[in-house]
Amino acid sequence: MPSTGESSSSSYASSLIGPYTVDEFIDAATRFHGYAAPGLILGGFMVHEAKSHIPEGVLFDAISETAWCLPDAVQMLTPCTVGNGWLRIFNLGLYAVSLFDKHTGKGVRVAVETPLLEPYPTIREWLFKLKPKREQDSDRLREEIRMAGASICSVTPITIRPEFMGGRGKGTIVPCPSCSQAYPARDGAVCRSCKGESPYEGWIGGHDRRELGFDGPKLQVVSAQEAVGSKALHDMTSIEPGISKDAAFYRGQQLDVGDVCRLQRMGRYDIYVETEQTDPNWVHEDDVARLLGKALAGDGINVSDEPREGKITLTAAQNGLLTIDENTLKSFNSIPGVMCATRHSFSLVTKGQQVAATRAIPLYLARHILDDALDVLSAGPLVQLKTLHQKKVGILVTGTEVFQGLIEDKFIPIITAKVEAFDCPIVGTDIVPDDRNKISAAVRTLLAQGAELIITTAGLSVDPGDVTRQGLADAGVENMRYGAPILPGAMTLLANVGDVDIIGVPACALYFKTTSLDIVLPRVLAGLSPSRLELAELGHGGLCMQCKRCTYPKCPFGK
Repeated sequence: MPSTGESSSSSYASSLIGPYTVDEFIDAATRFHGYAAPGLILGGFMVHEAKSHIPEGVLFDAISETAWCLPDAVQMLTPCTVGNGWLRIFNLGLYAVSLFDKHTGKGVRVAVETPLLEPYPTIREWLFKLKPKREQDSDRLREEIRMAGASICSVTPITIRPEFMGGRGKGTIVPCPSCSQAYPARDGAVCRSCKGESPYEGWIGGHDRRELGFDGPKLQVVSAQEAVGSKALHDMTSIEPGISKDAAFYRGQQLDVGDVCRLQRMGRYDIYVETEQTDPNWVHEDDVARLLGKALAGDGINVSDEPREGKITLTAAQNGLLTIDENTLKSFNSIPGVMCATRHSFSLVTKGQQVAATRAIPLYLARHILDDALDVLSAGPLVQLKTLHQKKVGILVTGTEVFQGLIEDKFIPIITAKVEAFDCPIVGTDIVPDDRNKISAAVRTLLAQGAELIITTAGLSVDPGDVTRQGLADAGVENMRYGAPILPGAMTLLANVGDVDIIGVPACALYFKTTSLDIVLPRVLAGLSPSRLELAELGHGGLCMQCKRCTYPKCPFGK
């Protein structure tokens, strides 16, 4: 055990830390770090030890498992820095450092080990914070670190996982739709600052509070009594709990004596009134809503003529399938001061139904924030309605037991009812055994009969007799997507023969009222047959709860 008195240099673990003597390293650490922190001195010994296990000439990267002091030792003694990306900090809270071959990922990890601290009580006190910093013996601590060096560390061979190999490229750089500053697109719809991660007080996202309507244009505020003869600056809402909610006063409405009591009952003792003064840098909520509504709406969408309570509504101009550009919606709603709420994408809607609404959050929105919001929407409409085409349908039932009459077919009436609900005519039906040649021939027959959509049933499971997929392939079916994260309906199949869509319906549709077919059929009729990625996304919400009283589509299934 080391003595508690002064030690000679011969008792030190090493006389060198990298290219420095220990004293030189301490001086350099003071200049680099601000002071010779114990963790930095210990880190110097650890990095020196790790480098001794890296063959000469090998290009290496580094990982520090703490953000305290140790990364500076790496930066002082190796070419690896945070700035060049060769040093990465995984703040696991462990005092450990790794150096590894850039190409193979093989290297060593040097870590302080608690059992090895027994001969060095002052280091242990420091590492475990057993004493406040002001009570620690700094000279003794530094002396023990010099004596211990890397002897209190384990050295373990490691291999870096492939996903942590390679450079830390920024990827695609784009302008933030909220603050307009450049940022990596992989961070999401807006930059991290505009997500609320900014460290600056008084800022929300990338904007100063004054730009968000907390401090807007100078407005005239008067008491309800003084407002007589003036015009209301905005719609004012009256709420009767459980009964009604609507505008009791409208923007531009001239107020008279009889309105004073009503305003006070609404809690409006002070109100904003119109003035002749305008500030071009600020836009009234009604004008914002009109501009946003027009920019949001695409084909098949109507926009309300005038805002109500600052809000513009979007409605379906016809029956159809609603589509929402969800990525653009996220980007738009990430801009502070504006909002848009929609129904779920791929909802079936009827003419006149409300599908979305938008408004400004503050009474007045800074014009440049409005410009940011409109820029996000400039690439194309966010809300659209797709027409459901009345495709000619062919139904193909597969199953030897049905073909031979051993059991009665139940599939044709089920499928017929579902497609006729969309006004799709049936041009042909067939029942064939589990024979790939007969399945292939039946598909060709339905194509010849003019089918624009062929729905096959059963034969999609894992039994040796289930050969529907093979028969479809023989018929020239392409782009086959077999299997979907939907229950019931995991064995669903989607494909096409030229312009003719194919839907393979698993046998579960004989039992369950609502299955994957109810989700994919409207999309196929709208010309939006799901891709493999889109099928994968259906896993979120793809579990039917099999309620005793089915309310689909007014439920979470497929949303």
